[in-house]
Amino acid sequence: MGQPGLQEWGVGDPGAPPEGRRSKLLEPLRGEGVKGVAIAVASTIVVLGLLIYFAIHSPTWADFKQQFLSGAEFRRSFPDVLDAFKRNIFYFLTAEPIILGIALLLAVMRSLRGPVFFPLRLLATIYIDLFRGLPTILVVYMLGFGVPALRIPGFPVSGWFWGWVGLILSYSAYVAEVYRAGIDSIHPSQTAAARALGLSRWQTLQSVVIPQAVRRVVPPLMNDFIALQKDTAVIAIVSGTFPESFLMAQIYQAGDFNFTPILGTALCFLVITIPTTRFTDWQLERQRRRRQAGAAL
Repeated sequence: MGQPGLQEWGVGDPGAPPEGRRSKLLEPLRGEGVKGVAIAVASTIVVLGLLIYFAIHSPTWADFKQQFLSGAEFRRSFPDVLDAFKRNIFYFLTAEPIILGIALLLAVMRSLRGPVFFPLRLLATIYIDLFRGLPTILVVYMLGFGVPALRIPGFPVSGWFWGWVGLILSYSAYVAEVYRAGIDSIHPSQTAAARALGLSRWQTLQSVVIPQAVRRVVPPLMNDFIALQKDTAVIAIVSGTFPESFLMAQIYQAGDFNFTPILGTALCFLVITIPTTRFTDWQLERQRRRRQAGAAL
């Protein structure tokens, strides 16, 4: 008996691929059979072929290729763009832990109950509403140019530093709401059981509520992490003498009137964000399977 076709595999069948190793991209095709897969592949080839055909037969294709897809310009500019991309990596790797800490503090402050904690809830709400309501690029722009212009003694005057601070302030507000959603998702019976065992309000929050909430919001946090990686490019407007990859590409583009260096920057970001996106999808699927396993019990 030959290897079973895609349409013959079921959950738990010995010949089926392990659940954790199945591709989510191809999952919808598993019930279509070999014929369905062949049609999907053929239609994909046709669509891509038509797009390429119409692109290269466009009247301005030669000019577009020279301006955006110049191999010589790419080879000349990409080493410097790639080297400057190290600053983008530095920005989001150093900002992310700080954002997670500030956001968790804000979420806890906003989740506190009782009239005595009203000032803390008010401060957290004002912070979150303010920085969620402002576009990130405006926060980076105002801090990156405004604070250095004040010349406050003891304050850094580097535009890139305040642009980095702007990213932290903006994303802390978004991530705080993700944390708060996780905290609110914990059933009140968990808190009641912990208090019945003699745990204080803070011990219950620290040992029961927050650990469960953090586990539940890991996938949404990963999505915010991906967005932060991309938004490090906005620091280009204030980075000055310390150019990151996008500003470096703009420098080449302004000197040669060629947009190919911008493509180099795009490739740098894709190499980072696509694997992170796939990891986030895997985390979401893992969380879904755990919920289903818990429901089955």
